[in-house]
Amino acid sequence: MVSTIERGASAETAASQALIDRGYRIVERNFRCPGGELDIIARDGEILCFIEVRSRADAHYGHPVETIDRRKQKQVARIAMHYIALRNPKFERSRFDVVAITGDDILVIQDAFRG
Repeated sequence: MVSTIERGASAETAASQALIDRGYRIVERNFRCPGGELDIIARDGEILCFIEVRSRADAHYGHPVETIDRRKQKQVARIAMHYIALRNPKFERSRFDVVAITGDDILVIQDAFRG
């Protein structure tokens, strides 16, 4: 039996590869701070991207994107601000992307929400 942690790590690895295949450059994975975790930080050209990864084995209980409610969006935005303050990356623009994985289907949504 596969644990939730193992499934999450597998989904993040698949998401990272999908992003790389689309031209992103992974900067960091699993950035943790007291407020939570950012799954993936990457660059899409000059844009700094904060990427939330969500996965489900199938769509029986809905699409993984549906699990990113306003509360989660605000949490990701807060953690992104903490990341910027701590790491001080150089960037002119940033955005929040989502990688939604349903079974073997991977959907990359650019600019999925505004912080």
